[in-house]
Amino acid sequence: MKMDRQMLADDGFRGFLSFRELEIHKVPQVPGIYAVLKPEGFKRLFLATSVGGQFKKRDPSILLPSLESHWIDDAEVLYIGKAGAGTAGTRGLRKRLQEFADFGRGKPVGHWGGRLLWQLADSQSLVIAWKELEAAEVDSAEAGYQAEFISLYGRLPFANLVQARFNVA
Repeated sequence: MKMDRQMLADDGFRGFLSFRELEIHKVPQVPGIYAVLKPEGFKRLFLATSVGGQFKKRDPSILLPSLESHWIDDAEVLYIGKAGAGTAGTRGLRKRLQEFADFGRGKPVGHWGGRLLWQLADSQSLVIAWKELEAAEVDSAEAGYQAEFISLYGRLPFANLVQARFNVA
C-alpha cells in the first residue's frame, strides 16, 4: 500500500490543483487538512536557495545534503498540514493555503511549515489537495495521516520536519 493521490481522493480530499492553478477563492473557508503531492512526471531538482519568503528576515533555505536526507524517492506525498478555525473561527483552509502559496511565491508570510517544498525547482507545479473537517478533528486527522505515512515509508513526508501529535483530552 502507498499514500498517493488515489488514496487521498478515496478518503475525501479535493482540489488536486498545482499551486500555479490554485484559485484561492474556490478553496472552502472551513477547517481541514491538506497535502502537497508530486505531479506526475516530477523530476526532483533542489535549488541552492529557497524561493520562499523571508519572514522576519529568516532565510527558509537549508543545505542541499539536508534536503537530500529528507527526500523519499517513492513517496508521492511531500507534506501534510492542517488549517484550524483560529480563535475567531475565521481562518480555515482558504486562509492557510493562501498564506502557504504566498510564502512559496516569495512573500514574507509566517508559514514556515513545509518550507522545504520551496527549495524544489518548479515548486509551483506541486499539487495541493485538501479535506474539510470539523475543527475538533483537525489535529488528530493531521497526526493520523502523518502516522500512516510513517508506517508506510518509515519517516515523515519530505517537507514535514515535526511530527504532529494526537490531542489527548
